[in-house]
Amino acid sequence: MLTLAAIEDAADIVYRAMRPTPQYAWPLLAEAVGRTVWVKHENHTPTGAFKVRGGLVLLRDIAEHAPRGAGVISATRGNHGQSLAFAARRYGLACHIVVPQGNSREKNAAMTAFGANLIEHGEDFDAAKAHAAMLAEEQGLIMVPSFHADLVRGVATYGLEFFRAVPDLDVVYVPIGLGSGICSLISARDALNLTTKIVGVVSDKADAYARSLESGRLTETSSAATFADGMAVRCPDETALAMIRAGAEDIVRVSDDQVADAIRLYYRTTHNAAEGAGAAPLAALMADRVRGATPGVILCGQNIDTDKMVTVLQGGTPAP
Repeated sequence: MLTLAAIEDAADIVYRAMRPTPQYAWPLLAEAVGRTVWVKHENHTPTGAFKVRGGLVLLRDIAEHAPRGAGVISATRGNHGQSLAFAARRYGLACHIVVPQGNSREKNAAMTAFGANLIEHGEDFDAAKAHAAMLAEEQGLIMVPSFHADLVRGVATYGLEFFRAVPDLDVVYVPIGLGSGICSLISARDALNLTTKIVGVVSDKADAYARSLESGRLTETSSAATFADGMAVRCPDETALAMIRAGAEDIVRVSDDQVADAIRLYYRTTHNAAEGAGAAPLAALMADRVRGATPGVILCGQNIDTDKMVTVLQGGTPAP
């Protein structure tokens, strides 16, 4: 459980590098959905995604306690890696990031531009994560997980902003990758003693968290073949799963076609770009029109490759 003071302390760290992100209720989006929808614009951070908040908080602590010249390593499909590279440069740490083969070209380029040493290995995120752990052991690097208490504490600052700005939200839809986004939202809600329902969203091609919640035990999937790469995870984190089980209302599945529809809807009604995971909450809301008179959605990131965005705007659904 995170206290309000702990989240506010994290906010002080985050706001040294970025401003709070806005939340807007777009009238054309309200027309499409049939009621007012509040959008939390985490696509408006310095890396275009919410993860940077957690990276700033966790790497600050690492930098304060690590020996001079220390380096960190982690695995990612993109946004976590950008957040670490951004924070590592700020705190004077070397940053190594492992991505799977065939990862987003533009996310790879962004990580490199922020200062990361990029390493390609494995067929998916989980294989890249195992390789990063091996390299950490071999090279004496500090392994940074994709789910960690300080990552959750940093990311919880967006929940604090959202709930304080719109305290009467009935329900908020949030995507699930490895879990820092939804767990931070649960933490912020509980710290503020609110009753807002929180609904997690997964891809129907990467639904390990939904299966785990339904079965009552941690359940992996054999693949995670979705173009919404921020949700392309095969193996849940046990700590995240426990927090979700205790604090979430539900986990719902969306298809890649529904996600593509939501990206188009965001662009048509708000002219904001949304990556697959960023549009997934809106896709879930569109399929779940009865839950909550005042819903919110987390637009967690905008980092979609140009070719995929072109395919979406032409009416198609990108391949995984």
